Amino acid sequence: MEFNPIIMGLEDVYEKMIRDQRLNQKDGLQLLQTTNILGLGYLANERKRAMTGDQVFFNNNAHINYSNVCKVRCGLCAFGKDLGDKGSYTMSIEEIVTKAGQFADQGVTELHIVGGIHPDLPFSYYLNMITKIKERAPQVSLKAFTASDYEFFAQMENVPVLEILKTFKKAGLSFIPGGGAENFSPRVREIICPGKLSGKRWLEIHRTAHQLGIPTNANVLYGLLETNEELIDHLLALRDLQDETKGFYALIPTAFHPKNTKFEEVSPASALRTLKVIAVARLILDNFNYIKAYWISTSPQVAQMALSFGANDLDGVVREEKIYHTAGATTPQMQSEQQLIHLIHEAGLVAVERDTYYQVIKTIRP
Repeated sequence: MEFNPIIMGLEDVYEKMIRDQRLNQKDGLQLLQTTNILGLGYLANERKRAMTGDQVFFNNNAHINYSNVCKVRCGLCAFGKDLGDKGSYTMSIEEIVTKAGQFADQGVTELHIVGGIHPDLPFSYYLNMITKIKERAPQVSLKAFTASDYEFFAQMENVPVLEILKTFKKAGLSFIPGGGAENFSPRVREIICPGKLSGKRWLEIHRTAHQLGIPTNANVLYGLLETNEELIDHLLALRDLQDETKGFYALIPTAFHPKNTKFEEVSPASALRTLKVIAVARLILDNFNYIKAYWISTSPQVAQMALSFGANDLDGVVREEKIYHTAGATTPQMQSEQQLIHLIHEAGLVAVERDTYYQVIKTIRP
């Protein structure tokens, strides 16, 4: 192997890469612990370029957070409220459809729809939401509800999750977001979200969705109590399921925001940790085409840096993100298309507007 000084200390991983061998937990730990951050970025960037070249993707999307009332009240969450709390809200179906229609009229191609686990809303509320949005905006992809919600719906209706997913797919569901994954470690979940479904169950529900032809994303939370081993094991579990189903599109590494949560004393994840997690995810997840630099959780500036550390997707315009902002995110609630294109072009890369399924809508070169 020809010596390359930039990868000093990472030669073993580099050799595996050029031999097309998979990285294991030991490799992942070495990468997370390295002080050679430029070498790590180099390796991740090489892997990204081999998969999608110089393209960085974004979409014209909007978020609808229909209610912040939640009976689970995870310690990591600043968004959820108890029923009747000051600041709690639940949108009516009419309000949701009106908002969805306004977004659609602005050219939005995807709606990301999530909220709390409400103790009182009937199943018909959620099904009518999807049905009526699809009637009002048939051209818009609906990325709605997390694995936790589908588990809750199944319990509410006393039917298997499979039947719930079939029902929503028929109503117009396009895609399932990766929320609720957090970290799959039982130790971590017992501390940060003891009332939420297990990591194993999250994987089972995403497997079921993939088997029905419903694609999904996957999340990994970092910066809250996880060990490096637990972070790598989470990524390896996702890789295993992707080998089996090929149903994941993107990984969204999300930095924990401590403000207004039970973990306010935790220091926010550093930019260095963010870049390391994104780079290591790119190298471990050799079967995921897309790794997002989610500017809402990191900042537009760190997300831009992450484009040189293996990320190739900036998520999108977003509009009205509430969940991270109630946890103290100081990022804007949206970025215009031109702002996203500027971030990409300034990094020397090619901006590609995509739809939910990564079909190219337009390519904007520097």
